[in-house]
Amino acid sequence: MLDTTTIAIAFIVTLIAHVGAKFVLRYLNKYIKGIPMIIVAIVLTLVLLVIIGLDYHIYYAHARPVFDRLLGYSTVLLAVPLAGMDFKGLPVKKLGVVVVMASLVGALLPMALAYALMLNMETILAFATRSVTTPVGLSVAQIIDAPLVMANLIIIVSGILGAGVCRLLFRNIQDERVQGLALGLVAHAIGTVEAWTISPTAGRYAAFGLAINGLVTAMWLPVAVLWWLS
Repeated sequence: MLDTTTIAIAFIVTLIAHVGAKFVLRYLNKYIKGIPMIIVAIVLTLVLLVIIGLDYHIYYAHARPVFDRLLGYSTVLLAVPLAGMDFKGLPVKKLGVVVVMASLVGALLPMALAYALMLNMETILAFATRSVTTPVGLSVAQIIDAPLVMANLIIIVSGILGAGVCRLLFRNIQDERVQGLALGLVAHAIGTVEAWTISPTAGRYAAFGLAINGLVTAMWLPVAVLWWLS
């Protein structure tokens, strides 16, 4: 049974870690560029848990219900930065093609690689959710009967890796719109958080990529996978 005090402690630890990550990252960026803020926040969370003597499994059990709900709300709130975007002169058709291609490649390529490596069907289905943010991915996983824990792990790990790799590739890309869109499409929620550390413009385009990619993928992926399995 969950304890209210422990839930409050878990929430405060997470909040302190994520706020503190911004200041730590500013210091680290003087020496090392391209470290995703989420990595720093994870490390700070673990350090705080060691300091206060709270077991990680207890922390996770009490923090998960709160942040699962908040994650769903934050996904809906992506409409706020989208409303602030300047769509005048925006190549909507070209962006639409990019998002559709990202949706197809983001789902089919991981599934194909899992199939080529002769992984079991549950794992292959879990990899189908790789390209979308957690609330959408878990909803899709439920529809196609993919293991939720594995799907959640794949989404989070791919987001962390995507945010880290994208920042390295951005050394030769100066357009913040391109940076934001890439982070939103490749690294979903984690990439969107990372994009906002670049600039508000990058953050808005990341939110655009994340939201539209999630919508497109949720429309075609369950239908395609269920048809394939039938």
